[in-house]
Amino acid sequence: MVKFIVRRFFLLLITMILVSMAVFLITEASPGNVAKNVLGAFITPEQEQSFLAQMGLDKPAYVRYIYWLVGSDWLADNKVGMPLERRVTEDGFVEWWAVRSDGARLRWKLEGDNLVAVAKLPSVGFTKEYVNNERWETAKDGSQYFWGVDTANHVVKWEKGTDTEVWSFVIGTGWMKGSGGPVEYIPLKKGFIRGDPGVSLRTGRPVSKTIFTRLRNSLVLAGIAFVLVMPVALLLGMIAGLKEGSLQDRVLSIGGMMFSVIPEFATGIFLILIMAVWLQLVPGATVFGEKAPWERLDMLILPVLTLTLIELGYILRITRASMVEVMKSPYIRTAHLKGLPYWRIIFKHAVRNALMAPITVIMLHVNWLMGGIVIVEVVFGYPGLGKYLLDSAMFKDINGLEAGAMILVLLAVGTQLFADIIYTFLNPRIRYS
Repeated sequence: MVKFIVRRFFLLLITMILVSMAVFLITEASPGNVAKNVLGAFITPEQEQSFLAQMGLDKPAYVRYIYWLVGSDWLADNKVGMPLERRVTEDGFVEWWAVRSDGARLRWKLEGDNLVAVAKLPSVGFTKEYVNNERWETAKDGSQYFWGVDTANHVVKWEKGTDTEVWSFVIGTGWMKGSGGPVEYIPLKKGFIRGDPGVSLRTGRPVSKTIFTRLRNSLVLAGIAFVLVMPVALLLGMIAGLKEGSLQDRVLSIGGMMFSVIPEFATGIFLILIMAVWLQLVPGATVFGEKAPWERLDMLILPVLTLTLIELGYILRITRASMVEVMKSPYIRTAHLKGLPYWRIIFKHAVRNALMAPITVIMLHVNWLMGGIVIVEVVFGYPGLGKYLLDSAMFKDINGLEAGAMILVLLAVGTQLFADIIYTFLNPRIRYS
């Protein structure tokens, strides 16, 4: 059993690596212009080129993939010659600093030909600026350069005396043109596997903080729906399978089909009209603000009910079909001929085998509950991971989109590994396969 699980784990790990490449390439190749989405449709080619360089989007695809997966700070450390520190401000924004041996945190900016250091000393609560020209280094060709952390969270290479134009976007002012800009940028991030997939292009805040809040919200919604629907669906499916052809079976099967084929948005809108507009029993939208979902349980009723009705019908019909097939198996007939009690046959022999197919479907539907509930989240305005992915895709927020997609992939392979472990208990023969 242990060997089986370990083998499965390594197969899923390889799957994760391959899928991460696919997610990255598909996201990067998707239509849309990142610079124009972020900064408007009327930016000039020079502004667009400057923006792409600052975001690191002018680098080869394999370099961007490495930065996205394992980060760029390890490379930037060597360029700067100092350890780098990532800090999140009280406003929720990210700041990167170089840390000097005495504990001072440093960033730099270029003013004319002067290199100016912006320092935060451990014993002082404010920043101090001073000319730091002694840090210029001389290249073999005689030119002077410096690698350092700028004030926009890049490690950059400045060359003294160059007339490189740089376009910076200042909130409230717009594009500001400057000279003496960096000739090379390394956008700083720790990478997805280290919990830092970058900064959102929509909000300017860390993707990790936002996405885990959204993931928490979706887990709450999906978890409540899962806990409610799965036992009920399995029980009703087994009842329908045991009573094949009866009135109970017909009612459950037809009802299950009706609920499973109605689109999610239609079910959600019908429930809003009936329960929120006509009866005025519950809110028709989920507006949480800064609150957690469980602080307003009344707002969860309609989204949970929508998911429950859709899942109920599908799992019910799969369980019914599996139960009918198992009850017609030769070993069940043999157990009847041996005179075993009916309910002992059902619970000891039939149920365990009948649950194999539903378990597979349930594990797959855990992924659907997390990623496929985007329609339900949009209908009710629910701030979950699905809606976050949709907003990121529409804006082409590549950092948010790639991180959200990989979270869903992690859930998918994790639930499949969990399903494989459950199979070893339902069917011991799998342990040796």
